[in-house]
Amino acid sequence: MVNEANDKKKYHVLIGCSVVVVYFFVAVRPIPVETVLTPQWLISLESEYPLYFEDGNRTDRGDRPETQGNEGPLLPFTLGDHFGYFNTGGGFALNRKVRGKVSISENFWAEYDAVPRSIEIRDPQNAVLAEISEPLGYPFFIDNQVFLINEEQNSLTALDNQGNRLWTYDFAAPVTDIDAAAGLILVGSLDGVVELLDLSGKRVFVFESGGSRYSAIYGCRISRDGSKLAIISGFDDQRFLLMERLGDSYKVAYHEFLSDGFRRPVHIAFIDNDRWVVFESEGSLALYNIGARNSIKLPLEGNIIALDSSGTDNLIFIITSLSERKKQLVEIRLPQDIIMKAPFSSENIFLTRQEQGLYIGGGSTIASFALNKR
Repeated sequence: MVNEANDKKKYHVLIGCSVVVVYFFVAVRPIPVETVLTPQWLISLESEYPLYFEDGNRTDRGDRPETQGNEGPLLPFTLGDHFGYFNTGGGFALNRKVRGKVSISENFWAEYDAVPRSIEIRDPQNAVLAEISEPLGYPFFIDNQVFLINEEQNSLTALDNQGNRLWTYDFAAPVTDIDAAAGLILVGSLDGVVELLDLSGKRVFVFESGGSRYSAIYGCRISRDGSKLAIISGFDDQRFLLMERLGDSYKVAYHEFLSDGFRRPVHIAFIDNDRWVVFESEGSLALYNIGARNSIKLPLEGNIIALDSSGTDNLIFIITSLSERKKQLVEIRLPQDIIMKAPFSSENIFLTRQEQGLYIGGGSTIASFALNKR
């Protein structure tokens, strides 16, 4: 009886949180006729009881799903002091409180101490895939690959899925950003150098950005087919560069000085099947059209803290921070039409997109929305 009472209490708390989330995310939505955000479900990290919707209205489909982790693809999340995986049907495959440092991707996760003696690599179902003894670094996962970055952040080690070391590559300065795609690994460092490695750890291309008073790479991305590199480099002045493959090398196809810059990592992504590069600029979102070779600045309030990197259906979603608690979900139709602004209050946020689903986290709640065309 006590457990049942506690469960009901948690469920009521969830409903209270849900009302707030639905109001901010759905009630304020000047969305064009052809695209409608429709709420699907809400779930609390604390209670794990989902609340479902049909046609925007709450519906009863029972309490927590019996097949948690088996309804659709699993999506990784970190939100506040929780991390794990949820499925597109509204259930958790894994929902844990953070006890140390966490690295997580679609296929792997690891939790470890500040100075780890060993690290377990696990899958979304919590099964141990590998144990790394004396790692001498920290794990991270990208493009379905497992890496270790050493404590000084100037050495990269690739591991196989069993935790065996494949190769190690040393850099001349601390690494500031890493991306991987198409069998290539792009690494930017504090000295303003970008290096491109293949899957055997061999360097196949190197570029010194230059052109600024202070050298550093603040963001770098590689296109899905590996034919283009996007780079944010330097400070005073900061620059955006697009490089395109020419034979066995890459050449600068476009560069632009940015009037103001950031001395921190910059959000940058290839979107819409590599037709655009989007990145944060001071007081705006910058969008570069690769085919047209032109750049657009879209003024925004606050700082960008999350960016949807898909850009499918000519839409992109971002979350900006207006203050410590005040956030805003923004929907943009490419190239520069803001078609929705939805304010909400939360210190912690989460944003991801999977095909026709948009998933937003705030406080201790994750909400699912379908992108429907009408």
